[in-house]
Amino acid sequence: MNMKKIAVVTATRAEYGLLSPVIKALRKRQSADLGIDLIVTGTHLSENYGNTVRDIDDAIDYRVPVSVKSDTEKDISANQAEVLVKFTDLFNEQKYSAAVLLGDRYETLAIAIAAGNTRTPIFHLCGGDTTEGALDEWIRHSITKMSYLHFVTNEESRRRVIQLGEDPARVFNYGSTSIDNVMKAADLSKSEALDSIQLPDCQYALCTYHPVTMEDGSVDEQIAEFLDAIRQTGDLEFIVTKSNADQGGARINRLLDEAEKGIANLHVYTSLGVRRYLSLMRYAEFVLGNSSSGIIETPAFHVPTVNIGDRQRGRLQAASIINCAADSESIEAAIKKARSPEFREICQKTEGLYGTGNAGERIAAKMIEVVMQDSIDLKKKFYNLT
Repeated sequence: MNMKKIAVVTATRAEYGLLSPVIKALRKRQSADLGIDLIVTGTHLSENYGNTVRDIDDAIDYRVPVSVKSDTEKDISANQAEVLVKFTDLFNEQKYSAAVLLGDRYETLAIAIAAGNTRTPIFHLCGGDTTEGALDEWIRHSITKMSYLHFVTNEESRRRVIQLGEDPARVFNYGSTSIDNVMKAADLSKSEALDSIQLPDCQYALCTYHPVTMEDGSVDEQIAEFLDAIRQTGDLEFIVTKSNADQGGARINRLLDEAEKGIANLHVYTSLGVRRYLSLMRYAEFVLGNSSSGIIETPAFHVPTVNIGDRQRGRLQAASIINCAADSESIEAAIKKARSPEFREICQKTEGLYGTGNAGERIAAKMIEVVMQDSIDLKKKFYNLT
C-alpha cells in the first residue's frame, strides 16, 4: 500500500487554536504508512498580524506566504487568486490523501477550490454553523459542499449539513475542539496570565471586535461606540486582541492602536496565543465583542459573554450570553447586566453546548480510519431529505 498523507492547513491564530488538538492527535498516529503535514499560510506569516507562526508549537512542514492586505474587495480577490495558484501547485506536488480545513475564511475557500481542482478530498471542521452577519456564512456552506467528511461542533449544525445534501454517514458531531483547549490549555493562573502581558492584578474584560462583513455600516462608527463603552466603564481594565484579516480588520486595528494612547484602561495586543488567551478568559469578569470564542469557549468557563451586533447571529447560544446592539448605550447596559450577581449565578449553572473535551482525538481517529480504508469516492450523491 502506498503511503497516505494528510495535510492540515492553518492561516490564522484562531483557526490554529481550534486545529491544534486534531494536529496533535494526528501526529501521535504517524507511521511508515501515514504521514501528517502541517501547512502554514495567511496572517500567521505577517508581522502586521503578530507573526503568529511563532505561537505554533507543532512541526511546520510547509510555509506558503501570501498577501494579507484586506482593505478593499479587490485586495480580497487578489489574495484568493494567489492562494488558489500556490495551493494548487502544492497539492499537485504532494498528492495528499486528504486536506483538513477549518471554518469559513475567504482564503480557506480558495484552498478548498485548489483541493477540488487537484482532486484532493477535503475533511472540513466547523461546517453547518450560521453567522448571518458575516461574509463567512456563504463561504462556510460553499466549503461544506466541496467537502467529503464533515466534523461539526453541535447537533444543529449536523442537521444543516445534512440538509445541504450531505450523507449523514459522513457527518460527525464530536463537539468543538475549542472545548479540548478549554480543558487543557488554560493552565496559567490569573496572576501569571496578567503578568505575561505586563498588567498588575486587576479586574478586567477580555475583548475581540471583528468587522461585520455583511453590513455597510462604518467600521469607524462601530469602533467609536465600542470605545465609548470602555471609557464609561472605568473601574475595569479592557484587554483587547486585534481583529482578523477580514475586510475592515486592518482599519479596526489602526483605530485600536490610536485609541490606546488616550484611554487609560484600554490595553491592545496583536495576539495573545491560545494558552494565554484562554487563561485570561478563565478569570475575566466577562468577554466582550463579536468573536465566536465568546459563543463557544466562554460558557465552558461559566464566564458571561457580551456579544455585540449581528456577526454571530444564528449560532447556537448558551444562557450565559447577552446579545446587544452595537451602540455604546446598549453595550453599557449589557455590561451592567453581565456584572450583576443574578446573571453571574445564571452563568455558574450554564452548561456549554459544544462537546465534552475529547473532540480532537475522535476527529483524528475518524480521519485516519477513512484515509486508511482507501475507499474515498469524490463522486458524491446528493442526499435527499425524506
